Amino acid sequence: MRLLTTTALAVLLLVATPPLRAAEDDEDIDAFAKVITAEAELRSGPGVSHRVIHVASRGETFLIEGRESSGYWLKVALPDGRIAYVLGDTVEAVAAGPDAPEGAVKPGFFAPPALQTARGGFAMMAGFFDRDGYVELRPALVLAPAIAIEPYAGLSLQRDARRFVFGVGGTMVLMPDWPVAPFVHIGGGVMHEDPNDEFVRAAADFYHARAGGGFFVSLRWRILLRAEANNTILFTEDSYANVQTYYGGLGTYF
Repeated sequence: MRLLTTTALAVLLLVATPPLRAAEDDEDIDAFAKVITAEAELRSGPGVSHRVIHVASRGETFLIEGRESSGYWLKVALPDGRIAYVLGDTVEAVAAGPDAPEGAVKPGFFAPPALQTARGGFAMMAGFFDRDGYVELRPALVLAPAIAIEPYAGLSLQRDARRFVFGVGGTMVLMPDWPVAPFVHIGGGVMHEDPNDEFVRAAADFYHARAGGGFFVSLRWRILLRAEANNTILFTEDSYANVQTYYGGLGTYF
């Protein structure tokens, strides 16, 4: 009787073990959508009325997050962490475990540089302008994956005056396909100095030219960390001065 019981338990374990192991393996398997047409439009919502946020080429692969009940639209994650929707007829489902094929990767902490597919952007910066507090707003017009035109407006607060800085510059990214990418920046414009007490110090206007550089850190959802240092020359018809600017901030591209 004991022999029969032991044998029965062994058989049950042998039968039960494979499904349990398969269930464990299933937890490591993700579903990906692989583009099988020349191009596939990924939209902000499940339908052709939603705007296109990415155009994928044949062979590109995206993590599947779900499927919409209305129509054959798949919900996928872009490499930068954004959610998009793709028509099921343009992709095929691929299951990928630990040995995932090339391109079948989940979005990570870092993301592909946003400049590669962006048309514009905006950044908010804060730091120091000649040892005084400084804030700057900087929209951007992206001309190419490595080049952007950036107007800027800044404010520096001194103990006895305020400095208003306005100008336009150009930024060139040296390694546009790196998530941490160095860049160079040049720009120029005007600066107005507005004293708190004009009896002590007169208002003044300056031209300025600046050059420097820094680096972008591309994160998910098209968020950029930006650090920058510039040397700025302030000049009039009969004088000039050198000041340094150090700042950092957050930006996004769209």
